[in-house]
Formats: sequence, structure tokens, C-alpha cells
Amino acid sequence: MPKIFISPRPVSQKYQAKIHVTLRPSVLDPAGVAVKSGLEQLGHSVDSVRIGKYIELSLDAPDAETARTQVDAMCDRLLANPVIENYAIEISQ
Repeated sequence: MPKIFISPRPVSQKYQAKIHVTLRPSVLDPAGVAVKSGLEQLGHSVDSVRIGKYIELSLDAPDAETARTQVDAMCDRLLANPVIENYAIEISQ
């Protein structure tokens, strides 16, 4: 009888992703302008303000590179608008 070899399932690990989404420098940031104005009215001197988003999520993946690839796809398709926003991803276990 022939031996049947079953390849082991890739072991998934839990990863944490921290994502910073910011407007591209060439895009006007009306929320940043409003916050800058409010800070100046409170007596604070600031040169500029840019408003962004911070997202944390956890996911299962076989390795950190796969986790980064999955999060990159999430950002491109839903979490960020690549036309007007940049994003930075930090992956950790």
C-alpha cells in the first residue's frame, strides 16, 4: 500500500498591525486648518496641523511578511484612499 504524505498545515500566528493614514502633502487638509486656527485662538503657536487616522487590527498569518501583504491589501482596498492618502504599516506579534 503506498504511503500518503500530508503536508503540514501552515501554522498561523497572531499579528498586530498599526496603521497610520495621512493625507498626501499636496492635498488640502481643511480639518487641519480648523484645528490650527483653534489652537492659535487658545494661545498656542503652531506652524501647521495635519489630521490623519490611526488604525489597529489583529490578524492571523503564517509569517510577518504575509501579514504585511494582507494589511497592505486592506489599506489599498478599504482603509485608505491611495489617490489622496499615504499609509504606513507596523507589524508585530
